Amino acid sequence: MKRKLIVLAVSAFIFSSAMAQTPNTLSKEEKKAGWKLLFDGKTTKGWHTYLKKEAGAKWEVKDGAIVFNPTLSTGGGDLVTDGIYENYELNLEWKISKGGNSGIIFDIQEDPKYGATYLTGPEMQVLDNIDASDNKKENHLAGCLYDMSGDATVSKPVPVGEWNKVKLIQNKGHLTFWLNGIKTFEGQIGSAEWNQMVANSKFKNKDFADFAKVAKGKIALQEHPGSSQWRNIKIRTL
Repeated sequence: MKRKLIVLAVSAFIFSSAMAQTPNTLSKEEKKAGWKLLFDGKTTKGWHTYLKKEAGAKWEVKDGAIVFNPTLSTGGGDLVTDGIYENYELNLEWKISKGGNSGIIFDIQEDPKYGATYLTGPEMQVLDNIDASDNKKENHLAGCLYDMSGDATVSKPVPVGEWNKVKLIQNKGHLTFWLNGIKTFEGQIGSAEWNQMVANSKFKNKDFADFAKVAKGKIALQEHPGSSQWRNIKIRTL
């Protein structure tokens, strides 16, 4: 009897594992709730390099993930959505190489007068907290509102090589970040508290005159030192 129970338990585990949702797909419940994939798991369709028509060569798709390959000499730049998004919930997974650095930048106003995504868009940091060179300031740690808010008490990435889970909500300028189920930031763009955070950051400089002025725009995966990987990128309108 005991042996039979063990066999049944193993069979149930195998069955439940097989039934686990395949990456880069939507369940019936997700589709009903209005979720849409921003990455099909096979191509960079729906994305392009900032201020370019197509995705650069450094952005590859391997084993069901968008991968930034820093070893190539050309084809870099931040990878940006074709679509513009305003009130939404964004879910995705990322992992970073040892010492790696990247970010999720949003509310980007893609225009030639802005030479980079971060001149207009705030960033949720992606980082190897242990070995990346940009780990000296606590609000530069993974999951934080880059250079503005957050610290080690909320930044809890998984070990390098494993997948981190992100939830980012923007609703009428109200932002909420989660990394691996931990809330890392909540605040209102344009509020007195927000403006004070900007004043205490590098974004106070004149180069950032149009930073976070519009709570609507494109979403980017940032080119930065190291290799980053991205999957299960999905969004729903609020």
